[in-house]
Amino acid sequence: MEGLDRFNDISEVVEADRAHVWHHLSQHKQYDAGVDPRVIVEGKGMKVWDAKGKEHIDAVSGGVWTVNVGYGRESIANAVRDQLIKMNYFAGAAGSVPGAIFAQRLIEKMPGMTRVYYSNSGSEANEKVYKMVRQIAHRHHGGKKWKILYRDRDYHGTTIAALASAGQDQRAMQYGPFPDGFVRVPHCLEYRKQWDVENYGERAADAIEEVILREGPDTVGCLILEPVTAGGGVIVPPKGYWERVQEICKKYDILLAIDEVVCGVGRTGTWFGYQHYGIQPDFVTMAKGVASGYAAISCTVTTERVFEMFKDDPTDPMSYFRDISTFGGCTSGPAAALENMNIIEREGLLENTVKMGDYCLGNLQALMEKHKVIGDVRGKGLFLGAELVADRATKEPADEKKVQAVVADCMAQGVIIGATNRSLPGLNNTLCLSPALIATKDDIDHITGAIDSALTRVFG
Repeated sequence: MEGLDRFNDISEVVEADRAHVWHHLSQHKQYDAGVDPRVIVEGKGMKVWDAKGKEHIDAVSGGVWTVNVGYGRESIANAVRDQLIKMNYFAGAAGSVPGAIFAQRLIEKMPGMTRVYYSNSGSEANEKVYKMVRQIAHRHHGGKKWKILYRDRDYHGTTIAALASAGQDQRAMQYGPFPDGFVRVPHCLEYRKQWDVENYGERAADAIEEVILREGPDTVGCLILEPVTAGGGVIVPPKGYWERVQEICKKYDILLAIDEVVCGVGRTGTWFGYQHYGIQPDFVTMAKGVASGYAAISCTVTTERVFEMFKDDPTDPMSYFRDISTFGGCTSGPAAALENMNIIEREGLLENTVKMGDYCLGNLQALMEKHKVIGDVRGKGLFLGAELVADRATKEPADEKKVQAVVADCMAQGVIIGATNRSLPGLNNTLCLSPALIATKDDIDHITGAIDSALTRVFG
């Protein structure tokens, strides 16, 4: 059988890629002009190698905060292989052994949550929440409480409904019109204050209540938030924010959905980001780090209260959640997720994430003392950002081209970092770090050293 082994010359792969692959987030005209598409051919631990043989240390876990336990994990690959040979797939209307076991293990990490709905991407996991909220509105609120609130700067996926809840405008540009009923609330980044008050976290949360009152509490069914905003600038909510958010949701009987697609499964030093704040959500979605990219899997996790709303009248053919995700029936996802979870526990990676996150934050703070272009550093665990500004006093954002030049300079040094995505015009100025949870002090020093050199070359 003809397979990958027939490609003896890696240049054949590069040319096949150039001719036929449509890359994500890429302007392909550059490849017509002779630029080679980047092809990553191997990974081990924190490092990856491209088609030219160049070694890079990956400080963004696969480019999008995914490979939490690092590359080359044979135990995960073996778990997936063994499961696929025994039973690779059956539609999610039936169960599977790894699906049942992983759901049980997952729920053990999430007090107050009880049910796991499988699908295969973060976008899809959030879509399930939106569909559940809309069906609850029809069945239990007379068609009311159908609106879904989302926060400025947050991002919840790439499907049409998910883009309707995108707090990053350029993400959604040219893809409308969008479904009705998605309403934005203000962001909570204290560094870029919207209110001059002492208890900023509480005030930022009160802004959500103002939107609820404007829209009408009887029309609002759900509020979806990232525990720490990711691509919108690595925003850690201020003190008092989450407690007040929980109070507001309870006051108006609004379901609280936490999007853990980035923060989930150890990224912030706890199993889930929301667990830093002592809140109890109604929905939790997750994807990227659930299996560290070794298999496609996402989960929409709910409370029993939510689950019971879909079994109240077994005589009604419209009473259950009439949804399916074809690849939610794949067994490779939960099989990989189980071993991924085992590795995190066995190697103490939550503890390492806290320790190395503090160390990395300290390194970034030292860089801030050295480079005036850094206006703020922030983060939680191994999920960190450094916001670049043209002027610390005015907080004018740094030139976006120069921010991208810093990223490119680090790449040239063999260090892959990220930056706030280009869907925030004028605010595309936060360098983003999310190395694998296995990172060591040497890894952190290598990464922050590259940033130091890049800032010096680009900004002087």
